[in-house]
Amino acid sequence: SSKIRNMEVQSADGVAVLEDCIGFSLTKTISRVEEKLKKGGLPDCPDDDIIPSVGNEMAAEAQIRFLKAKLRVTQEDLANVVFECRKKDDENQNLETRLKDTEEENARLQHTISMQQSQTEKYKVLSQEANKKSEGLQQEVIALEKVLQ
Repeated sequence: SSKIRNMEVQSADGVAVLEDCIGFSLTKTISRVEEKLKKGGLPDCPDDDIIPSVGNEMAAEAQIRFLKAKLRVTQEDLANVVFECRKKDDENQNLETRLKDTEEENARLQHTISMQQSQTEKYKVLSQEANKKSEGLQQEVIALEKVLQ
């Protein structure tokens, strides 16, 4: 049988029961199955593969033990699936958190880029004005040098 990792399990009449499935009364279900077996057995289902063909020759107690063992294995499988689902849910939550953080960082960086682009445009305009002023002053200097000569 497979091992259950990180799952809390309770025992009821020697059968493992997941805490998530406590609302489901396993003992009542087993009691009903036992009563049906005592009253004359369960209805025959040719497609039912729970009890193999040898099961027809088994005594009622052996069938109950077999069904309990099958139930235990199924519950262990369920516990493993629940564990994997929880693990995937945790992983999804972590990824969602990382995505949210990344989107926030992206928005912050976009804002920074937009601010820097506006500052770049502002400094380009100031630079062009300074270049024009510098050219005007150079021409004035040239004109003044001609006057001085």
